[in-house]
Amino acid sequence: MEKLILLMVIFGTCCAAPQDLSGKVFVFPKETNTDRVVLMTPKTRFNSVTTCLRYQSDLIRTYGLFSLATPTFNNDFLIFKSNAESDIRMEARDRVADFTSLKLDANTWHSMCATWHSTTGLAQLWVDGKATTKKFLQTGAITGAPIAILGQEQDTYGGGFDAKQSFIGMITDFHMWDTVIPTCEIRRYMEDKHFSLGNVFNWKALDFQVKGQVLMELASEVM
Repeated sequence: MEKLILLMVIFGTCCAAPQDLSGKVFVFPKETNTDRVVLMTPKTRFNSVTTCLRYQSDLIRTYGLFSLATPTFNNDFLIFKSNAESDIRMEARDRVADFTSLKLDANTWHSMCATWHSTTGLAQLWVDGKATTKKFLQTGAITGAPIAILGQEQDTYGGGFDAKQSFIGMITDFHMWDTVIPTCEIRRYMEDKHFSLGNVFNWKALDFQVKGQVLMELASEVM
């Protein structure tokens, strides 16, 4: 408990500089339309996207894992758990693809990577080392100042949160690239081996702000 309180003091406010979060986990402890982690980047153009994260939750309802909005599209890139127990929804530039029949056991840590290529429009999901079929989303680059959020889904640019879509659980090891990274790099991430760190968001040098009651714990105590 003393460690948790100390980490709350350190991370409960705006971080002045990128932080190395190695060995740490964001804890989203309650249903809310306010609590979230805002990720900051100077980049304003994404010709492609890869995101990777590890998470655990016991929720059976919908929830947002990662949401990136721009002034043009509220869902310029979105990873969202849909109503079906085994489905994940991915959106790019407000277009939707559902990835179904996934093994997403509750109260289990999952490693998930999502890729989208703006030239072909093809998207793919990786869950715990297994790749889905590729599906078409939308072509064309993501442009504009992004607002990127862990733990909520944006229905407006930077807002419009719904408590019934909020994430309750834990997230760690989040990275994002502005390319579709090679399969071998995704496999290294999945196996927790050395991989090329995200060039948009990097868990080892993360520029972020905590809004509301999102806590931080040591990964060694929860994983």
